[in-house]
Amino acid sequence: MDKGLALPQDCRDFLRGLRMRGKYALFLAFVVVVFVFIEKENKIISRVSEKLKQIPQADTNGTDSALVLAENASLLSLSELESAFSGLQRRLHNLSLQLGLEPAAESRAWGGSARARRHVLLMASTRTGSSFVGEFFNQQGNVFYLFEPLWHVERTVTFEPGAPSAAHWALVYRDVLQRLLLCDLYSLEHFIRPGPEQHLTPALFRRGSSRALCEDPVCTPFVKRVFEKYHCKERRCGPLNVTLAAQACRRKEHVALKAVRIRQLESLQPLAEDPRLDLRIIQLVRDPRAVLASRMVAFAGKYATWKKWLAEGQDRLREDEVQRLRGNCESIRLSAELGLRQPAWLRGRYLLVRYEDVARWPLQKARQMYRFAGIPWTPQVEDWIQTNTQAAQDGSGVYSTQKNSSEQFDKWRFSMPFKLAQVVQSACGPAMRLFGYKLVRDADSLTNRSISLLEEHGTFWVT
Repeated sequence: MDKGLALPQDCRDFLRGLRMRGKYALFLAFVVVVFVFIEKENKIISRVSEKLKQIPQADTNGTDSALVLAENASLLSLSELESAFSGLQRRLHNLSLQLGLEPAAESRAWGGSARARRHVLLMASTRTGSSFVGEFFNQQGNVFYLFEPLWHVERTVTFEPGAPSAAHWALVYRDVLQRLLLCDLYSLEHFIRPGPEQHLTPALFRRGSSRALCEDPVCTPFVKRVFEKYHCKERRCGPLNVTLAAQACRRKEHVALKAVRIRQLESLQPLAEDPRLDLRIIQLVRDPRAVLASRMVAFAGKYATWKKWLAEGQDRLREDEVQRLRGNCESIRLSAELGLRQPAWLRGRYLLVRYEDVARWPLQKARQMYRFAGIPWTPQVEDWIQTNTQAAQDGSGVYSTQKNSSEQFDKWRFSMPFKLAQVVQSACGPAMRLFGYKLVRDADSLTNRSISLLEEHGTFWVT
């Protein structure tokens, strides 16, 4: 171009500015379009999930009402939709990283806040000390904690035809967990029996184990002649208002939830990849011999076959009972092995903890869990731990959290018959070796306190 036709510098700057604005406008338009697609997919998934919950079924197992999930195209469609939804989320996340968006800015784009909101899942099995460890988070004033909400799901969900597979349960549990971690407590109303009326219920399982559900404003005035099956421990409250509970959940800085019904860690991958969640998974394990000894006391009716076998001196226990024990141990071991491999979706999101280490060093292990979760430590948590781990004797009740933990964690070994320990070791040997629990060869080794049953330095251990 001839110099006489050259544009003034101001004009060139103006045109360059227009081009830059055009690029940003195109990017913003792309982001909006992606958001629209994701929201559309999310709504479709929600509608499909709700539709599954509304399929009627005759009451065949004595429950008031049942949620039916059939092995049909509906489940396949839900799986495909979830896969598409996750794919769109990952593409948007990758694009944000390529364009240099900060994590905090990305969080705000999704409707979050600049402050990191953590979502903690305590994954355990029954009688592993999860009620005790769950209190570590329940005692932090800015954590909204729920105790075993999946209990309601297990009691009301049924499947047809035939017995459900583990994959069926994993899908239902995962969907409910996702909603609860996002403070959608209304989703739990589908499973509470009797069903809530106008979002009021006196039947939420172990409400008293959640401080957030027993403090103002969730603790509404007590209502006479309304029987609350699971009441608050330190004050009398009216029936739980689910709306107030959901609002309290959103006001808290973090959410923590305890679940003993999650069997497969891999089923939680969509939750770990959900950009609305910052999930931290703590898997709590305990010596299987101690777990069985505790279950035989706490759930005596379910272990009548085992007690009869011990009392009558029979040589062999029923094979189906042994297989059930072996299956439980294997599911725990496989989940732990996956977590310890740290695949990309779990990197920085998984922590394995032994109950025995928590019992011996409660403050140290609690601080470790808090550092892992990224939640601030408070004096209230430390005070609770000091008070409840130095009790003169263990508290009463199946879910008691009061104990002299350093002295009581291995008392089971002095009352367990050696032949019972042998059955557990045979069925659960691979899991015990992974977690650092020593096998014993005779009754004397089992009851000799000078012989530790713990490997102190497992190769996988995170300290």
